[in-house]
Amino acid sequence: MTDIITKIVRRSWIWVLLAFWIAITLTGCNPTQYKVKAAQVPELLIATTADPKTFNYALSQEIPNIFGFTYEGLAAVNGDTKKIEPALAESWDISSDKLRYIFTLREGLKWSDGKPLTADDVVFTFNDIYMNKLIPNYYKDNLRIGISKAFPQVHKLDSRRVEFVLPEPFVPFMGLIAAATTILPEHALRQAVETKRSDGSPVYLSTWGTDTDPKKIIVNGPYIIESYSTSERLIFRRNPYYWRKDAQGKQQPYIERVIWRIVESPETLLLQFRSGGLDLLEIGPSSFQLLKHEEKRGNFTIENAGPDSGASFITFNLNKGRRNGKPLVDPIKSRWFNNVAFRQAVAYAIDRQTMINNNLRGLGETQNSPVFVPSPYYFSPKQGLKTYDYKPEKAKQVLLSAGFKYNDKGQLLDADGNIVRFTMLAPASNKPTVPPKIKQDLSKIGMTVDILYADFNVSSNKVSNTLDWECYLGAVVGNIEPHDGYNVWAVEGSYHLFNQKPSKGQTPIEGWEASDWEKKIEDLYVQGAREFDETKRKAIYAETQVLAQKYLPFIHLTNSLALLAVRNTIQGVKYAAIFPSPGGYIWNIYELKDTKNKA
Repeated sequence: MTDIITKIVRRSWIWVLLAFWIAITLTGCNPTQYKVKAAQVPELLIATTADPKTFNYALSQEIPNIFGFTYEGLAAVNGDTKKIEPALAESWDISSDKLRYIFTLREGLKWSDGKPLTADDVVFTFNDIYMNKLIPNYYKDNLRIGISKAFPQVHKLDSRRVEFVLPEPFVPFMGLIAAATTILPEHALRQAVETKRSDGSPVYLSTWGTDTDPKKIIVNGPYIIESYSTSERLIFRRNPYYWRKDAQGKQQPYIERVIWRIVESPETLLLQFRSGGLDLLEIGPSSFQLLKHEEKRGNFTIENAGPDSGASFITFNLNKGRRNGKPLVDPIKSRWFNNVAFRQAVAYAIDRQTMINNNLRGLGETQNSPVFVPSPYYFSPKQGLKTYDYKPEKAKQVLLSAGFKYNDKGQLLDADGNIVRFTMLAPASNKPTVPPKIKQDLSKIGMTVDILYADFNVSSNKVSNTLDWECYLGAVVGNIEPHDGYNVWAVEGSYHLFNQKPSKGQTPIEGWEASDWEKKIEDLYVQGAREFDETKRKAIYAETQVLAQKYLPFIHLTNSLALLAVRNTIQGVKYAAIFPSPGGYIWNIYELKDTKNKA
């Protein structure tokens, strides 16, 4: 399996229906092709697999994107501590009833064009862009607070203070809004928001596309876009008005220029790094095996940030509903899938350690929870989380105890004599890897699995729209804030994947129902969003993980390690497996130093 796969889509939790084995990566091109002549300034050479889709932060839904370089929010997540720290806001106050947040901006903040950054920009960003019903954007979901789904009220108190009034107490506010939502410039964008096109939509929807002159893109982050050559490279230049300074008062970022090359070929990417044409490279297991032997000769070090904030899984369609009188799932198979013993047997039957050994070259671990290891709310097996180690004989006993049986050919039958056979929907990119292994493992307990390979668009349509599927093999990327998965665990959530209700405008479903454990998990997520005592909050989310592992709506498989090859001439890298972006090595880009080209 190739190590180099691109993250494509962002969704809230963020649970992403991507091709299986999603991984954050970068890619490159020939190191001599774009070499800057007589480079004397500190610079960073990196690469990406695809061109940016937009320069407009609010309209972006893709990863990788440029915004870890160009924008910041009121607060930020520290990749080391995973705690929320001040960014554009130097401080904030929370009322005793937890309904009012007052942010105080740093004094003297400026946009990249030298104009003042004030409370007006904050109010404009939230009221006129993120919460504008005419501007579809990913961030709108996170701004709908709690059970009421009401937006916060955002008011200017003075030039440096902004008040957010929440409809109900909401602990994730800081993580999902203040630290994951950037501030945009009113003076550069208000006209585009207020001007309407012939169809009534704002001109903003076509503003700051990748065809825009980069010099017209106004930012507040460490870098501005200097130039962009389609399918070749982006060049970022240090923002002279960026607010951060180090303890000695020196302006940050330290690196003057970032050259971000664009190349689709993973092979070229690896060659590029090995030949010295890249300073940083996020790598996968097979690249690790090759590069580890070259660390000393190549003058680089491989950093290991531990388990990534993502994992693979399989899930069964538990929806008992009907469309136009026809069951979404064959009633016979639906009875299997909705039998928790059936799902537990499948979990025991999958040899996940062999997947780690073979596909991840030992550079990963089993994933047992819907909350990811980098999150402070992760509840581990050592703390009591149930696991499903590879035990095919136990799987058979679980099935027999649940009324299943075997015929003389070793085929698994249900109590009515039906042969257990179902179809697993899997990404077309993974034909030679995990799907055949799952098929083989389940055959050992008498199950017949037919694999239906499909590209992303087809599988996404089946799982989210037509709901015409039986078993699905996919992957997820997760925020360290567990409430980001509320729309997965809410029984009528927009991404309650394993028992989905139709979204607005889709054909309705008759007979849809949610089980008691689904409702219980949703209730716990509501409690977790309201509980400000950190010890109690961790206990609440631990209970959600216990229930998820008991009833197995998702059978989690494996999680790879987050690995980064770093040229030794680049100092200050604090690689962190956190999501959302900026994560990885981007979260502290302002601290990185280039010792080969000192300023």
